[in-house]
Amino acid sequence: MPISRDERGRPAAVLTITDLVAGYGGPPIIRGVTAAVGEGEVVTIVGPNGAGKSTLMKAVAGLLTSEGGKVRIGEQDITNVRSHRLARLGIGYVPQNDDVFEPLTVRENLEMGGYLLSRHEVHTRIESVIGVLPIVGRLLDRRAAKLSGGERKMVAIGRALMAQPRVLLLDEPTSGLSAERSSQFLHNGVRALAETGTSILLVEQKALSALEISHWGYVLALGRVALSSSAPELLARRDLADVFLGRVVEEEWAGSAAPATT
Repeated sequence: MPISRDERGRPAAVLTITDLVAGYGGPPIIRGVTAAVGEGEVVTIVGPNGAGKSTLMKAVAGLLTSEGGKVRIGEQDITNVRSHRLARLGIGYVPQNDDVFEPLTVRENLEMGGYLLSRHEVHTRIESVIGVLPIVGRLLDRRAAKLSGGERKMVAIGRALMAQPRVLLLDEPTSGLSAERSSQFLHNGVRALAETGTSILLVEQKALSALEISHWGYVLALGRVALSSSAPELLARRDLADVFLGRVVEEEWAGSAAPATT
């Protein structure tokens, strides 16, 4: 059955973020962010340091309390649902840091991701994860503390996939990786996941590489969405550097109070 699409050619939204406001107790870091992730899409959030990208991801993942706006998966409101409950509702989250349990083996890390499953289901899901991420299968008996940065990230994603999320949130997954390994990870890992039907929301500092494997992109600047466009259209812009630095919105926001960022 063909996937239904909107007027911009995007598939029906699985994750919808509407006018989201969040921060860390002081002035909001993100102010009125609206974005969506369609079925099977890779959607990347890019922007300069301090734009509020990771703040947005933490708010969606239930690690920060939203002060306004809504987050929905399908038609279900998941605004301010705590992170430990989101796995049951179809959200998987891989943080930038502290992404594996270092004292445990890779197999034990995967089993932790399947804590909601029966023993038989855990075994079946591990086999499924290995089918998507073959490198994980070669690491099952190794301690997570002994893994390279790229291996750790694959294991962290594998653990999140154990719960069969509808949407996978990846916060700076290439942090600490070389340019070559980052490109390999994005092309061979992230895009391959989307081809299995998992929708992916990606926050990534290596903007060009991320957009190359994305369907849609949002540029965040000063805690707001400065631009929303298909990834190919963003990559084709001659003012790409200015877009990423947030300069495209300076005139629009001139004279208004700039939101605080972190």
